[in-house]
Amino acid sequence: MIANTPKPPYYAVIFSNIRTEIEEGYAETALEMVRLAEKQEGYLGHESVRDGLGITISYWKNLDSIRSWKQQTDHIIAQKMGRKKWYSAYKTRICLVERDYEFMI
Repeated sequence: MIANTPKPPYYAVIFSNIRTEIEEGYAETALEMVRLAEKQEGYLGHESVRDGLGITISYWKNLDSIRSWKQQTDHIIAQKMGRKKWYSAYKTRICLVERDYEFMI
């Protein structure tokens, strides 16, 4: 599903990753991270896809919202587990969305 974001400017956090073979706890933690992010001040939505390479883009009102999410206690634990068990590589990018447009039928 395509996230319904407000008019720019807003921010996007792009999390690209390659998974390990370890599945234990991953799906449950991923769902919990979505649930927690949705409760965070400034959260605007997200989009996620996995086809070998995983990409999750979350949208945020401002940089302070992103900082708060990065420091959320359960998110910190999930980040540590990701480095220890679930990801063989990842990269996070934070971008300012200055313009967007859409097409929908």
